[in-house]
Amino acid sequence: MSLEDIKNYLNSIRRDFADRPLNEDSVKKNPIDQYAVWFEEAVDSQLLDPYAMCLSTVNKNGKPTSRIVYMRDIINDAFVFYTNYNSQKAGDIQHNPFAALNIHWSELERQIRIEGSIEKVKPEISDAYFEGRPKESKIGAWASKQSDLLENRDALSAKVELFTDKFKNTDDIPRPEFWGGYQLIPNRIEFWQGRPSRLHDRIVFVKEDDKWILQRLNP
Repeated sequence: MSLEDIKNYLNSIRRDFADRPLNEDSVKKNPIDQYAVWFEEAVDSQLLDPYAMCLSTVNKNGKPTSRIVYMRDIINDAFVFYTNYNSQKAGDIQHNPFAALNIHWSELERQIRIEGSIEKVKPEISDAYFEGRPKESKIGAWASKQSDLLENRDALSAKVELFTDKFKNTDDIPRPEFWGGYQLIPNRIEFWQGRPSRLHDRIVFVKEDDKWILQRLNP
C-alpha cells in the first residue's frame, strides 16, 4: 500500500458505533466497582489481553512517552504493574510522579482513561509477585537492562544463558533490586462508551476530599 493509498483510506473509512448507552443511573457510584463490571464483560467477551493498558509518562524535560504494560493487580483502588526500575518509564516517574493509563477495548467500543500519582509498591508485594512468575521470566528480568542500548540479539542471548546457568540448580530465584512494581493511585477515571454519530457517552469520576464526584462530559 502506497502512502497515497494510506491517505485515501484514512480520509474515506467510516464506521459508526453501536447504540449501547452509558448513563449516570447505570454506572456504579465507585469507579473501581464500575471498572470491575466492565472488566468482567471484557473477559466474558474473550478479548485478547483485557488487562493490557497504555501507560503515559512525562520526563523531566516535559516530553511524553507511551507504551503498553500489563495490569497485574489492584491494591487499595490503585492499579499495579511491574517493570525494571532502571527503565525509561521508571526514570520518567522518578522525575515526574504523575501518569495516565488508557485501557481500550475496541470490540466493546469502550475505553477507560485513568490519571493519578504513581509510586513504587512495597517490596514484599513485588517479592510475592516475582515469586509466582515462570522461571524463564525471572531469568529474563535479571538478563535485561531494559531501555538501555543493546549491541545485538546475541548479546542478550548470552546474558540469558549466563543467568540460566547461574540459577540452573534452583527455582528459588530472588527478585532483582532493580525490578518491581508501581501503583497508580487514581484521582480521575473516565469511562467512554462509543455511540452512533460520534455522540459518545463519557462519564467521569473526579476525586475531591476523598470522595468520587460523578460528572458527564460532552462527546
